[in-house]
Amino acid sequence: MTNADQPLLDEVMRLRAELDDANHRYYVLDDPSLTDADYDRRLRRLQEIETAHPELVTPDSPTQRVGAPPDAGFPEVEHAVPMLSLDNAFSEDELAAFVTRVAERLEVEGEEIAFCCEPKLDGAAVSLVYETGVLISGATRGDGRTGEGITSNLRTLRSVPLRLRGEAPPALLEVRGEVTIDHASFEAMNERARDDEAKVFANPRNAAAGSLRQLDPRVTATRPLSFSAYQVARIEPPLGDATHSALMAHLGDFGFRTSKELAVVKGTAGVVDYCRRLGEKRDGLGYDIDGAVIKVNNLRLQRELGFVARAPRWAIAFKFPAQEQTTRLNDVEFQVGRTGAITPVARLEPVSVAGVTVSNATLHNADEIRRLGVMIGDTVAIRRAGDVIPKVVRVMEELRPSDARKIVFPERCPVCGAEIERLEDEVVARCSGGLYCPAQRKEALKHFASRRALDIDGLGEKLIEALIEHDWVTTPADLFRLEAERLAELPRMGKKSSENLVAALSKAKATTLARFIYALGIREVGEATAANLASHFGTLEALMSAELTALEAVEEVGPVVAAHVHTFFRQPHNRETIDELIACGLSWEEEAVVEQPQPLVGQTWVLTGTLEGMTRDQGKARLQALGAKVAGSVSKKTAGLVAGEAAGSKLEKAMQLGVPVLDEAAFLDQLATWEAGESDVKEDGLNASDGEQGNGEQGNGEPRDMKRDDAEGAT
Repeated sequence: MTNADQPLLDEVMRLRAELDDANHRYYVLDDPSLTDADYDRRLRRLQEIETAHPELVTPDSPTQRVGAPPDAGFPEVEHAVPMLSLDNAFSEDELAAFVTRVAERLEVEGEEIAFCCEPKLDGAAVSLVYETGVLISGATRGDGRTGEGITSNLRTLRSVPLRLRGEAPPALLEVRGEVTIDHASFEAMNERARDDEAKVFANPRNAAAGSLRQLDPRVTATRPLSFSAYQVARIEPPLGDATHSALMAHLGDFGFRTSKELAVVKGTAGVVDYCRRLGEKRDGLGYDIDGAVIKVNNLRLQRELGFVARAPRWAIAFKFPAQEQTTRLNDVEFQVGRTGAITPVARLEPVSVAGVTVSNATLHNADEIRRLGVMIGDTVAIRRAGDVIPKVVRVMEELRPSDARKIVFPERCPVCGAEIERLEDEVVARCSGGLYCPAQRKEALKHFASRRALDIDGLGEKLIEALIEHDWVTTPADLFRLEAERLAELPRMGKKSSENLVAALSKAKATTLARFIYALGIREVGEATAANLASHFGTLEALMSAELTALEAVEEVGPVVAAHVHTFFRQPHNRETIDELIACGLSWEEEAVVEQPQPLVGQTWVLTGTLEGMTRDQGKARLQALGAKVAGSVSKKTAGLVAGEAAGSKLEKAMQLGVPVLDEAAFLDQLATWEAGESDVKEDGLNASDGEQGNGEQGNGEPRDMKRDDAEGAT
């Protein structure tokens, strides 16, 4: 454009600024600055200019919120920072236990810890990425590591800034938040749908999630969606803020809607009081929440606490008690799960519970049926446990009809006819058909081929069903015997698709031991446990021959999981399946675990403070490898305490109880001695055989060079 066109460019910039400000005031601040007619007039003028001068169109223009062409599909987006789930608390006691766990890890009093609390919105989680203040991408949560790219759809939400407000936006900003629909907008949307004889949505959450995944962004633009931010996942350069609540305030300055109910409280009493008050407000908020999210407010402490498995240690979701409704139990059917568990499912007269139409509910097992005293024909109370899974919680016996029938648990599997077994120490009855039961076969194969197991691209649920129906696959090993020519005979499986699947199966043969263990579908063995088992034993042979005591020595493996693993590998058909898979070419790199002495068997050790040469988890692993049990608290039975910098209450308690203490230098020396298999104890170490304190430089039981920072307390 020439200098003569500068007035037009100035007008474009002015219109965009006015429209952006109007959107922010209306959709974020709930404080409209323009009438609908004034807004529409400005938007039409901007559209006219950009149509005549397409070179002026930019991604952050308000005109780009609508009118984008339909997408052919959503691309996969790998999250730079995983979108983790949260552990749940369902009672005030569990909230108190969370605060206690945090306090013990930080070695401070629970009442000293500040927590940032806010409502847990019931919608669809998404991530937004901005570069130099401009929205460049948006994605769904997906499985937490990989989501769907829905940038065009998210641009249609007027509560999503296309350009950050303020003079100096960060070079990079990734914001996490929830897309929701408020109650009034939801009812109005459904009313319009009824008038048009179109689909009526079951609840706001489903409506929000479905609206975000429309291939045509113009459809998404018609839905009353709202975005609320709750986390900064990445920001460059850092703002220097020390707390989560301060970051939330900055997001408000950038133009995001954040929760008006956000509050910073201290300790268990503050957290419990916040959840109580929020619960009392729940029905009057005008939007769905299913609980509260509690986060340690201090970002440094968040980093210190870290993560476990797929959830942070510094946050928890408090789930409100579910709403209940009553309805009639018309019948009971029995389903067979992937592990053979027989689950009775109540078929109900449809009823709306917490905004969701429920027609089925779990009865869990035979013990639960007896406990409830429920019969077919009864009027029952239904609750969405944790606001997710519908369950029968009680029976209105006074309303029982004269023709009510007892619920009879089957003696044989309703799918394959095999005998149903129930172990003395288990409440769950199980089909004994194993991999030969079609119900278990389908679920077992789905799990085996899933992304985090063998990751067999193209082997989806429909294809697995077809393979089972044709009786081409009875065990996972049969998958690797499939031929492209035969696969091409299946519906919707042409030559190219068949060849691609065979190639994917061939590629999946090269895997890792951890993935292979996870793919076997052993009860209660998830990804983290599978990885721990692989790392601990090194080879499949060592794992399969391990006894219960050896399995229980694995990190995060308790008696129950150890029993499941032990039982699994002693079943002949499981061994046969594994042998067949290896014969089909499945392989992985194995590193045999080097045998080392275990002089600390029967001893309990504790680590505290900050170690410079290793993390506490690494120190814990090395002690466990030597046979020790590593605990989180000091007692008279503690064999020794490893105290790093800024050790707090645990060090004081150890000294009071006369528990031997090692500083980091002495600990490293002693580890080297033990791991070398030497029986001698270093001069300033700890005699593992008699538990006596070694000769430290201070001579009073306190570790060498131990420093205390009273200003930091016990953190």
